[in-house]
Amino acid sequence: MTRTWLGIDAGTSVVKAALFDDDGQALAVAGRPLELRHGADDAVEQDLDAVVAAVGEVTREVCAGRVPHVVALTGQGDGCWLTDAGGAPVRPALSWLDGRAGALLARWTADGVTERVFRANGSTLFPGAPGPLLAWLDAHEPDALDRAATAGSCKDAVFTRLTGERATDPSDSSMPFGDGTGTGYSDAVLEAMGLAHRRDLLAPITVPVPRAPLSAAGAGVLGLPAGTPVSSGPFDFPACARGGGVREVGDALLIVGTTLGCMVHVDRLATSGDPAGFSVATGEPGRWLQAMPAMVGTASVDWMLRTLGLPVTAIDAALAASPPGAGGVEVLPYFATSGERAPFVDPHASGQVTGVRLTTTRDDLLRAVCEGLAYAARHCFDTAGGLSRLVAAGGGTRSRPWLQVFADVLGVPLELARTPEVGARGAVLAAAAAHGEDLDVATWTAAEGVVEPDPSVRERYAEGYARYLDHVRAAQPFWATRQASAVVPA
Repeated sequence: MTRTWLGIDAGTSVVKAALFDDDGQALAVAGRPLELRHGADDAVEQDLDAVVAAVGEVTREVCAGRVPHVVALTGQGDGCWLTDAGGAPVRPALSWLDGRAGALLARWTADGVTERVFRANGSTLFPGAPGPLLAWLDAHEPDALDRAATAGSCKDAVFTRLTGERATDPSDSSMPFGDGTGTGYSDAVLEAMGLAHRRDLLAPITVPVPRAPLSAAGAGVLGLPAGTPVSSGPFDFPACARGGGVREVGDALLIVGTTLGCMVHVDRLATSGDPAGFSVATGEPGRWLQAMPAMVGTASVDWMLRTLGLPVTAIDAALAASPPGAGGVEVLPYFATSGERAPFVDPHASGQVTGVRLTTTRDDLLRAVCEGLAYAARHCFDTAGGLSRLVAAGGGTRSRPWLQVFADVLGVPLELARTPEVGARGAVLAAAAAHGEDLDVATWTAAEGVVEPDPSVRERYAEGYARYLDHVRAAQPFWATRQASAVVPA
């Protein structure tokens, strides 16, 4: 009988599942939307019970009576998911999009805490990172932390519900509490954040990924036999890197998703220079992913589409109608409520649209935000130190004209990761390796095509990128000024 492999990706806005055969062919795919609850003071929360229920629904749909050889979990990173000893939520999870810790992070930056953390483990901090969120809870809701057994990530919270085991993997544990090895936590980092007394909330680290049998309770959720092997990790960004075939030093991944994920496979821990990005442990000694995950990617395009009253299908037509340069319209695409985290950290960063005239069209505005995100990707890769090979993944890759913009701005060919569900695919590959199973990684990660850069627009986009950087430098002083003026009484 042919084996099947179940990959589950508990993302920010949707839970997805894919059932693969031994050759990496997707036999069935399903998804369920998730709700983000927005509240006062830039609060963004999620319900773990709803996530677990969605995991059960997609599993039952894609398996349809088949029992997978392994269930492999991945999911959104960062945020703070508080659970009790039984894996039940103590309070709604604080999403990585939550901005309530912005003021606390500003104090940490002024006091040198953020730099000390970066020098220890190569990871910068942003409001939605586990450190600031845990510190915010410690200051504002200490009772919730007292009731909790674990402050962890989404996928690990789901893993506990399915198996009863409390554990995390090197990728999640390395940010921001890691000691730089990928296998331990740093007492110095916890002390710098004022969180040494909350160390017990951090789950034990299992290398390469946590594994446990499906419990009776978990079997009830998934509709699978108790005892089915389950694994947890890596989280979605490094899972996509693995699923996209990013294996060698210099290989890079561009995720055109809700966030704009840019990461390069490196053989050194980056702790020098200006603090920027995140060093994500891979579980392999001496190997990290130097990650620059910008806060928003397709979310910025979605906002522009809603504002203009256009469907998502309008993207390709707009890129055909508006020439490179978007008729002089330029966009800084920092639209997240909690600011930006890569390739710089600024909780007050906000979007900017310039060059609009009476002759500007909706097509120009839409192209401008697509180009702005491509410039942001180049900014991230330049800060990460360059790349030798680039793989592209994410929902935005369905637009071939937009991929062409990325290729033209970045000036390198884009290899298209094998679909569907690159993150779930990577989670399966990680699980198989941890179980000692022999899958043909080259077949599982074979590119589906290549988008070559157009040399005829190289100069135009080089000029556009230079202007983009000028706009970033010019806007930064006004972000802080705007924030200060917003709280000054009239």
